Amino acid sequence: MSSKPNTPSSEADRRKARLAAELRANLMKRKAQARSRRTGEADSRPEGLAAAGDDKDNPEKA
Repeated sequence: MSSKPNTPSSEADRRKARLAAELRANLMKRKAQARSRRTGEADSRPEGLAAAGDDKDNPEKA
């Protein structure tokens, strides 16, 4: 017999608590990243990526 009193519910509770702690840590990290990005200057890059083979913006290559 096992000397550890590991019941499935206690293991499940520990797993839930561990996952909740990891989720909170991840959320805090993402919030810190968002705050650091907001403090910098706005991007001057155009939104999105140009489509492959789209030469409307650059007719010199056509």
